[in-house]
Amino acid sequence: MNDRDAGLVAPEDHGIDAPPYVPPYVPPNPEAEDGIEHSLFGEILDWMLAPLLLLWPMSIAITYLVAKSIANQPFDRALADSATVLAQQVKEVDGHLVAHLPGSARDILRADDVGSVFFQVVGPGRAYVDGDRDLPLPPGDDLERGGAVRFRNDALHGTPVRVAYSYVNLDPLASRGSEPRLALVQVAEPLDKRAQLANEIIKGVILPQFIILPVILALVWFALSRGLSPLAQLQERIRARRPDDLSPIDSRQVPEEITPLVGSLNDMLERLSQTIDMQKRFIADAAHQMKTPLAGMRTQSELALRQSDPDEIHRSLEQLAKSSESATRLVNQLLALARAENQPHAGLAFEELDLGLLAKAGVQDWVQASFAQRIDLGLEPPDQTVTVEGNPVMLRELLSNLIDNALRYTPSGGSVTVRARRDGERALLEVEDTGPGIAPTERTRVFERFYRILGTSVPGSGLGLAIVREIAQQHGAEIDIFNNPRSLSAKLPGCLFRLTFPPPAPRITDAS
Repeated sequence: MNDRDAGLVAPEDHGIDAPPYVPPYVPPNPEAEDGIEHSLFGEILDWMLAPLLLLWPMSIAITYLVAKSIANQPFDRALADSATVLAQQVKEVDGHLVAHLPGSARDILRADDVGSVFFQVVGPGRAYVDGDRDLPLPPGDDLERGGAVRFRNDALHGTPVRVAYSYVNLDPLASRGSEPRLALVQVAEPLDKRAQLANEIIKGVILPQFIILPVILALVWFALSRGLSPLAQLQERIRARRPDDLSPIDSRQVPEEITPLVGSLNDMLERLSQTIDMQKRFIADAAHQMKTPLAGMRTQSELALRQSDPDEIHRSLEQLAKSSESATRLVNQLLALARAENQPHAGLAFEELDLGLLAKAGVQDWVQASFAQRIDLGLEPPDQTVTVEGNPVMLRELLSNLIDNALRYTPSGGSVTVRARRDGERALLEVEDTGPGIAPTERTRVFERFYRILGTSVPGSGLGLAIVREIAQQHGAEIDIFNNPRSLSAKLPGCLFRLTFPPPAPRITDAS
């Protein structure tokens, strides 16, 4: 140790070993209505039938209005013809206005097979001439020269009627400046006949719809069933698969609209297959790695049982202790790797940490080991406070593995340096040693599980750097490997591990 270690304090003085804050349990909110499972068949059926059932009453109302309009046209023409014929019969004889209507014509005007038809002839000054006296007169300002027939709706004895009326000019040769002498001719009939015809038209249009509507519903149901049948077939094909079959689903056998969904499922199956393969390799490698120390422990224990010399028994027990220590370390690293992999970024409790204090606490954990190996383990404190957002337990595990890796590969008399510093807005954590270094071709593979560089005689499990990479990824940090720039030996170029943390997210302060 040298003066770089001066001022080291126990990690517990800074709360490094304190467990992370665990928020109290809050029960989940009730599931929103949008999250409730719905039937796709029922959803499409609702969206198709709801507009149909809403538009059907509107169609009936529009049909009724159109039917009334259609019914009015022939009746209005008949009324207009009657008013025109009646106007042609109006004459002025010896200063008296008369309407020469034969008895048969009067009977035709008076009634038909449905209801009564009313008429009225009124002379100048609105003097009654012939017809029904109670038939209302048009408004006083409703005058028109000539014989054009006009229509209005009115009431006779409380019954709604349709009235066709026309003015007859009794003195067509009079000068234009003089007041014309006009006679009024009116023909009216109740609206019952029109309503009856409109109802007949409505019945003829609506009744077939009551037959057609169920047919439409059945066709829609059949069409939806046929259209959604590929989904059911896809479901059956997936259910028929073996549990271990993670091969891609053939997208050529599904409709075009489902192809993106099948593509997403295939991507998920591929990721799941890769994860399962990684787990299988992990279990196989872990079993292989555990086999060596366990076999050594068994051999040493059996050897100790056969020995009678105390010295031989002592040596066997020492080897048994070493094998036990190796197995314990392997199990601990396997647990650490599993814990790191099973805690995604969203599940970690991040807080603001002083990277300098974390580095100091990590160095203190390995001071005794560095003394035993006669390695100079030192800390270069930062010039300013270096803060990062992270999980203190996981970052402590990361730094511990980097220091352990450096001590294992640094020969006696060498040095290992830990430093935390700031480069612009980014925080850096570096572990530097004077060991044999790592060749550039090996630097990407040393982070793989159980990978050991060929020719390495240093004991280890090959999991330390895999744990480092996993924790670094969870914190969004980049990890790089360089040769030690301060190494003075060509045979021992040394190694520099550098973790670059992302800039902290801007904090939103309360303006109040």
